[in-house]
Amino acid sequence: MNHFEVRGGELQCEDTPLSRIAEAVGTPVYVYSRATLERHFTVFRDALIVAGLGDPLIAYAVKANGNVSVLRTLGDLGAGADTVSEGEIRRALAAGIPAERIVFSGVGKARREIEFALKVGVSEINVESEPELKLVAEVAGALGLRAPIVFRVNPDVAAGGHAKIATGKAENKFGVSFNEAARLYANASNHPHLNPLGVACHIGSQITDLAPFEAAFTRMRGLVESLRAEGLSVERLDLGGGLGVPYFDMPDPPGPAEYAAMIGRVMAGLEGVRFAFEPGRVIAANAGVLLASVIHLHERPEGRRFLVLDAAMNDLIRPAMYDAFHDIRPVVETDATPVTCDVVGPVCETGDTFTRERQLPPMGPGDVVAFMSAGAYGAAMASEYNSRPLVPEVLVDGDRFAVIRRRPTYDEMLATETPTDWQ
Repeated sequence: MNHFEVRGGELQCEDTPLSRIAEAVGTPVYVYSRATLERHFTVFRDALIVAGLGDPLIAYAVKANGNVSVLRTLGDLGAGADTVSEGEIRRALAAGIPAERIVFSGVGKARREIEFALKVGVSEINVESEPELKLVAEVAGALGLRAPIVFRVNPDVAAGGHAKIATGKAENKFGVSFNEAARLYANASNHPHLNPLGVACHIGSQITDLAPFEAAFTRMRGLVESLRAEGLSVERLDLGGGLGVPYFDMPDPPGPAEYAAMIGRVMAGLEGVRFAFEPGRVIAANAGVLLASVIHLHERPEGRRFLVLDAAMNDLIRPAMYDAFHDIRPVVETDATPVTCDVVGPVCETGDTFTRERQLPPMGPGDVVAFMSAGAYGAAMASEYNSRPLVPEVLVDGDRFAVIRRRPTYDEMLATETPTDWQ
């Protein structure tokens, strides 16, 4: 469920007409529903508790949508943060999420980032390779600390809605292999500057089938049991994220209740571990839309129609990068007979195409459309390609809204660049 619905012939976010936001802020603009963010987090958390998984750490994946106001909304409900850079750790801290609820993941952590994470006291550093383990130990030793670490293990399970977001196969760059996990865990347990707390996995994103999850989680339970059989302490089991969401062109994926019930069944009887999860898309995707205005309709004599918008691939790159589908709805409803058109943006390459041969109501200059399910990996992946300003973001709470990231001016964009002293 989300809080975007048509009332009186117009699409609204909670109690706020989207046309009012488009008029006040301009387009393109991302719009998020606070009520939807809160509901999605609460449903996910409660499903895990009902399934008998104790009091899990739900570390929201900051990469999905890292706006500080979004993070604060979730942090106020008790969410932690799954981060993959020093910048994301700083975002989480700025949003009021305490360091003891922050997980630091990623395959290429720089020395300065590890040092920062240890100094602020993150909950754990998810180690993904033996070289990284050595670097963490070295940095912790220089600081006179014992680094809290969890080993991210690659379970060699195929999953994910696209090859570019599958992370759990042996050929993917993520995590240590099962074959080396026990050796590395034992070595870390004997190191004066390492404190191994547990193991983790993450097999992909936009997963709409529970079978790969179950296969991976079964392997992870077995690993916990085998490590304990060797006399090693395992206190944490991080099962990652990746649960898919409905993108309107597919059947509804399993919901949090089904997902949690499966985990409860797989982990039944496993005592003495605190579970952690890293949901991102399932919390944020359907909590946001991208609003765009029609520039014009370009009709060619042979019949091809191009609906040209002021939003482009730099604002929403998912269709260009992942061939992703987003439902596109006019903000003001019409009974006019739909026409077939390609929906494109103004960026100067053919990849700036949101969809081809989509049936949409006829629209003209100034009409506003909403790209649905755009709250995750939308603004977070936006760029200034073609020297286009970063898209602003708005948070709605009932009948009020606030700009939570403004659109930069061209002067501000240019001010980050410094001419050479010989020009």
